[in-house]
Amino acid sequence: MTVDILTEITIERTVDEVAAYAANPDHAPVWYANIKSVEWKTPRPAVVGTRVAFVAHFLGRRLAYTYEIVELLHPERVVMRTAEGPFPMETTYTWTATPDGFTSMTLRNRGTPSRSRSLTVRLMADAMRRANRKDLARLKALLEGGRRSPATE
Repeated sequence: MTVDILTEITIERTVDEVAAYAANPDHAPVWYANIKSVEWKTPRPAVVGTRVAFVAHFLGRRLAYTYEIVELLHPERVVMRTAEGPFPMETTYTWTATPDGFTSMTLRNRGTPSRSRSLTVRLMADAMRRANRKDLARLKALLEGGRRSPATE
């Protein structure tokens, strides 16, 4: 059974500001509640082929995985994939301008857990959906909360 979760939010900042902040792996522990640490496995800056290791805590478990950036079209789209662990996954961020000059951001997670029991996968997908909504809300609050853009910090 495949998990495919798409979450969207409008952030009252420009596409350039939102993409610059959200696409920077160093910011992930700030706006993702479950991500605890980030370690670059290849040199900065992020380019296609960059590998970044993350440690997360999700549903009471510690998860360590390395994403590889497979598509980077700044400031429109970033696609990252991991084949490691119990849940190989692809994460995609997209940013588009709204008519009022703000940003519509989507966060998509999809993959197939290696132990695909339908009930377990459905419960995991529901938990991921809730976490993604909270994470995007946190990102929105961070980016809209101050006068200066966090992307420059």
